[in-house]
Amino acid sequence: MGPLKSLKIAEFAGIGPGPMAAMALADLGATVLRLDRVEPSGLGIGKPPRFDILLRGRKRVALDLKTREGTALALELIERADAVIEGFVMERLGLGPDICFAHNPRLVYGRMTGWGQTGPLAQSAAHDINYIAISGALDAIARRGAAPTPPLNLVGDYSAAIYLAFGMVSAILSSRETGQGQVVDASIAEAAAHLMTHAFGMAAAGVSSGERGTNLLDGGVPYYESYLCKDGKYVSIGAIEGRFFNELLTRIGFDPKTFPPQRDASRHDEMRQAFACKFLENSRDEWCLILEGSDSCFAPVLSVTEAAEHQQYAARAFFREIDGIVQPGPVPAFSLTVPQTPSPPQTDPYANAAEALGGWLPADRIKQFYRSA
Repeated sequence: MGPLKSLKIAEFAGIGPGPMAAMALADLGATVLRLDRVEPSGLGIGKPPRFDILLRGRKRVALDLKTREGTALALELIERADAVIEGFVMERLGLGPDICFAHNPRLVYGRMTGWGQTGPLAQSAAHDINYIAISGALDAIARRGAAPTPPLNLVGDYSAAIYLAFGMVSAILSSRETGQGQVVDASIAEAAAHLMTHAFGMAAAGVSSGERGTNLLDGGVPYYESYLCKDGKYVSIGAIEGRFFNELLTRIGFDPKTFPPQRDASRHDEMRQAFACKFLENSRDEWCLILEGSDSCFAPVLSVTEAAEHQQYAARAFFREIDGIVQPGPVPAFSLTVPQTPSPPQTDPYANAAEALGGWLPADRIKQFYRSA
């Protein structure tokens, strides 16, 4: 059932990183109950609910938190929870940390925030690209001389989601030891900066140039790069260490003794051109036959659809088909407390509400609420 099977978590409905954190916890066995708002929510991108797979692995109920009855039921659930997740200002609904702690002193209150709960920008609206912009991460992602490239919402939103899940589990361990709950403030801007810890060290040491697209890991060197193949697809190489670099050269048909020296920056343009011409000689899949599985630090650049079919994932049975949708399985892998395959998203928060609340409230209380709702 997963290593977190003893945890009960209430999730106030949100978008993006909040549901990602809840999914990560549910994937590892936590019982997560999503409390949806009565009014429509979300980004409004027209995606059918069954494809919103961030909502997998948990049951849902719709509560009108603007009513006294809805708030009272939410507080009853909180009394029985180890933690809550929220991504909005819950104080205005009478469900802020102080009120929740009064009902459950050991509660962990997980807040998914953009800028953080304090500071001059705390109340300002923004999205992923804005949060990572102040962290140094966005500035670093681009080719030399090009504008910064948004890295989807992986560096900000979804990294912060995992930090929130990690922080909540840490706080729950503390709560079980001390009996005292606390607020976990997972700031997207701070999570992105934390991911850049190594880059800050490199900058302080004067190792990085300060100009994007000119450094070791940002496309600045020809041996850590993606290259176009004959079929219009791409391969990646990351042969940083000398022995891996020589392995790559030998396997693709270059003589390491006559090839430009790896660390000679004055010959990197020559080296890059040689690699570019070489990889155009074969298709991506032909290069896979030559290089994949060797110590040349190689991998094909795959689309989302192709990724699920790759032999490495297949060998570990990582991708799962859930309700007809192929998707990543739980992460990480465990040798003993193996998580089960997640259930598909519950598409209707009004359906089976009594069942969803069954593990939380007595049957007579559930019947009472729905008679009064």
